[in-house]
Amino acid sequence: MHFTTLASGSSGNAILVGDDNRHLLVDCGISGKSLLYNLSLVNIADSEIEGIVVTHEHVDHIRGVGVLARKFKIPIYATKGLWEVMSPLLGKLDENQHRVVQESFSCAGLDVLLYPTSHDSRESYGLKVSRPKRKDKQNLAVGIATDSGTITEAMHRHLKGCDAFVVEANYDDQMLKFGSYPAYLKRRIGGQYGHLENKQLAEGLKEWMTENTQRVVLAHLSKENNTPEIALATVLRILRDSDRSREYGDVQVQVAPRHSPHELIVLKE
Repeated sequence: MHFTTLASGSSGNAILVGDDNRHLLVDCGISGKSLLYNLSLVNIADSEIEGIVVTHEHVDHIRGVGVLARKFKIPIYATKGLWEVMSPLLGKLDENQHRVVQESFSCAGLDVLLYPTSHDSRESYGLKVSRPKRKDKQNLAVGIATDSGTITEAMHRHLKGCDAFVVEANYDDQMLKFGSYPAYLKRRIGGQYGHLENKQLAEGLKEWMTENTQRVVLAHLSKENNTPEIALATVLRILRDSDRSREYGDVQVQVAPRHSPHELIVLKE
């Protein structure tokens, strides 16, 4: 099982998860052209994308969904509530591309579980994408959590014990506090329905990571209110100082690039 980020940040988000030559996309908030170019950089063919899962309707998560789905006849998986608000934004689709899902479903041979996050959208979801156990392959899971103003009980319930994570470290509290954003926007970002601060995310990871966790990718960093260096240093410091650090001391933590793909991460069996 493998995964990567193809774009990450307020300018656009897309995550790829797959096994062998079958893949699903989580969101496509960049243009179809940019998405295809970034796929080529990690040697993934467009014909291998079997579905697009939408986490919420904000443009930095759905900008290229309609175009990509039409061009390659890819089905789109989203809840009824999300379809209601995003259908006008996606354009005309074939009926069989319109997949209404609830809490759990399968796509590209992987099991997908949706759980609610806390964000200022009609609906907003995180994911746990798992590979079912097979005769020759063990069960593996990637936990995904972006766009949430708080660490929710659903996150604790579904993310604990994942083998890898793509998780939001959106802003540094001091950079946001003293930055140039207007007061209303600062309140929105730092509020219950905004985004996760670096330290918030690290506290969550302390609870979710276990001895089987292999990789963590910090995603959706703010361009104005964070830096990769600050996010990484903050998270690593808090994890290092945890009384559970011996359980996950060898976990590799990295930051997702904003416009280019992260290297393809292959999980160990």
